[in-house]
Order: sequence, then C-alpha cells, then structure tokens
Amino acid sequence: MFKYQMDTATYVSLLAMKDAPQLYNLIDRNRDHIGAWLKFPSMTLTEDDSRNFIKRTRIRYAQDDGYWLGIWCGDELAGSIGYLYIDQENKKTEIGYWLGQEYEGKGLITKSIKNLIDYAFDELELNKVEIGVATDNLKSRAIPEKLGFQREGELRDYEYIKRCIFKQDYLWVESRSMENVIDQILF
Repeated sequence: MFKYQMDTATYVSLLAMKDAPQLYNLIDRNRDHIGAWLKFPSMTLTEDDSRNFIKRTRIRYAQDDGYWLGIWCGDELAGSIGYLYIDQENKKTEIGYWLGQEYEGKGLITKSIKNLIDYAFDELELNKVEIGVATDNLKSRAIPEKLGFQREGELRDYEYIKRCIFKQDYLWVESRSMENVIDQILF
C-alpha cells in the first residue's frame, strides 16, 4: 500500500521526504491539541525531526514492520495513520491515528481506518486489528465503537503525558475468525 485513494478528494499514502515541512507545520499548529493525548508533538521540535520520522517509517515500511501514512485532503496533509507494528507470527497489528484539529469531523479517520483494516485482513492476511485509545479521549474512542470494534479491557497507568497518567481503553478489536481464514486458504 503506497497510495490509496479514498474518494475524489482524499487519500492515504506513505510519507515522502518532501512532506516533512507540511508534517512539521501541521504538528506545530496542533501541538497542544494533539499533545493532550500523544507524546510525539513534544519530541517534534524541528523539520529535521519530521524528516527523521519519515525516514524511520519508510525503513519500517520496507521491512514490513509497521509504518505511518499521511492522510491527505486534496494537497493538504490532514493527519497520519499507521500500523504501529505488524506481527505476522501472531497475525495481528495495531492502528494508531491523529488529525489536525481543523480536519476533524470530516470522516477522514473513519475512512482511513476502514482502508487499513481491509488491507490488514485482505493483503497482509492478519487475523486481528487492535486500536488503543486514552479512556478520556471521547472523540478517539467513538471511532472504534462506530466501526464495531469490541472493547477488550483497560490498562491502568498506561502512559505519562504532560505530568498526567492516562488510562487506556485497551484494546478495541476487530478480528476474523480463524475458521474463515482457514476456509479461504483451503478452498
């Protein structure tokens, strides 16, 4: 999956080095908004930090070890979504995502997740897709709920961000039964 067109105006694609300025500017504009729930804005202080992130994610893509994609609305980078890891042995992955505040409410994350789920099951032949969200991040929690994911539990004291310890509603899961996977392989 290098580029996937979701509709006439939006697509997801692997980030390129030329995207570093847009990525940095999007994070910088939304530093407080994104940083309320995620750590990376506090570690993304220059365009070089964004370039290094893109370089690492492209290496991970080449190694089939999880990677991040840009979410594009026309020519504008709206956010990012990716597989935090790809565990072929256990047939599972976890999806992470974030959007600039100005792009929320347009269905971009929902469409992007649907495409990553389909890709994980159909192309990567995985059995389980997980999404972990901060318990108090109601907007983010609403997405796996809307998509029919099942809640598997909560991790206490999961992450320390801005002097706060967050619980994480972990995991929201969508899976295909192994019977269906075996049937697809055998028949």
